[in-house]
Amino acid sequence: MTSTPSPTDLTTHPWFFCGIGGSGMLPLASILKGVGAEVAGSDRSFDQGRTPEKFAALERQGFRLFPQDGSGIVSANQTLVASAAIEDTVPEVVRAGQLGCPRMTRAELLSALFNAAPFGIAVGGTSGKSTVTGMLGWIMHAAGRDPTIMNGAVMKNFVSPDVPFASARVGKGDVFVSEVDESDGSIALYRPAVSVLLNVSLDHKSMEELRVLFRDFIGAAPHAAVNVDDEEARTLAQGAADVLPFGIDSPDALLGIEPGSIADGPTAISATVIDRRDGAQHALRLTMPGRHNLANALAAVAGAAAAGVPVNQAVEALDSFAGMARRFDIVGTSPAGTTVIDDFGHNPEKCAATLRTLKSHPGRVIAFFQPHGYGPLRQMGHELAEVFADLLGPEDITILCDPVYFGGTVDRSEGSERIVRLIEQSGGKAEHVPSREECGNRIVALARSGDRIVVMGARDDTLTQFAKGILARLD
Repeated sequence: MTSTPSPTDLTTHPWFFCGIGGSGMLPLASILKGVGAEVAGSDRSFDQGRTPEKFAALERQGFRLFPQDGSGIVSANQTLVASAAIEDTVPEVVRAGQLGCPRMTRAELLSALFNAAPFGIAVGGTSGKSTVTGMLGWIMHAAGRDPTIMNGAVMKNFVSPDVPFASARVGKGDVFVSEVDESDGSIALYRPAVSVLLNVSLDHKSMEELRVLFRDFIGAAPHAAVNVDDEEARTLAQGAADVLPFGIDSPDALLGIEPGSIADGPTAISATVIDRRDGAQHALRLTMPGRHNLANALAAVAGAAAAGVPVNQAVEALDSFAGMARRFDIVGTSPAGTTVIDDFGHNPEKCAATLRTLKSHPGRVIAFFQPHGYGPLRQMGHELAEVFADLLGPEDITILCDPVYFGGTVDRSEGSERIVRLIEQSGGKAEHVPSREECGNRIVALARSGDRIVVMGARDDTLTQFAKGILARLD
């Protein structure tokens, strides 16, 4: 059963999150707890002893954690929050059904919270959502709007000893900034005041489905900011009312970059933002590299401008933006000069952005990729292989372990070995090493001074520890 809460009844009954440690669940649970609700949860990773520091931090913050055996569902008053894809055989789902507990999906709860806010800013697109959401949230915070922020990644600016996994922030202002997901179609549930569209490319759905979803997303808001460097996004925005076009290269962009002003370094990028509505120019400095992050910054500035924040204030706020965990996150450099980077790249566009950034500077690249499931690998495996083959050179190497598998009935007949074969057929160099532990051994054996080792993948928090472990062995 599904029950949509009103803003006034969030604290009148307890909530239980099945998979509370997930990147989509944890910030939602944090927002509910931040407004005074009673929140408990379970997680398969908690039972398996994965990322114990995360669950210890949740318990310190007052979340009650239970084994994923149904023991946390004790009352019909509890609302169960669970992914729409979760199996009906999961003990919490079984027990909630027996007791008659109302059930909501993550998307239903988030959209209810978002739509109840006086002023919602929604960030959509295939790639860059978490970074732009973090940037926009920081701009709104710096502008004194005291926003609530829902993110799929940890925002370093809001991390503290008490909240080490700050993927959400609860504010008292009228603004709610959130990334919104197209992969399950739930983007259609949101009613934003401002829609920010970053890009449109193949991921979990077909291009035909994505075009419908993102066109409706732009049309759902009275104000929109759209990346007109992206051909699909530009086409979808045609005819929409009150669109602020932004882009690095497009002459149609009202918010753009002054030609010749980009200075891109290994760990930072700077440029001059030009507002073609009034001709004003603003110096932008980011403590993260890559043209894709410059595009992300423009998106955040454009979204903030559409929400009433002056461009100069938005640009200035980004000077102190600390970045996102697992988004080209430099873990460290060994004494021998080998750098390890932790990155969320998992679809063709995200991986391409990271690899382009790496290849714009000297040094061999060792790219480790852990696929985030068998289904996504079948959906976009060919495009992923082309990215690694085309963007990496003959001296570089891609290493893949087997896809993440946490149980269930998914078809596992085609895995990473197919991607390696496709990379090699396209002229690239790749290896399939089934075990991640053995991948680590292989990477350490290959590494030499000046290499950049990038650990890529999604839906697995232990990848960060894997990256840190590689760096420690290089030391």
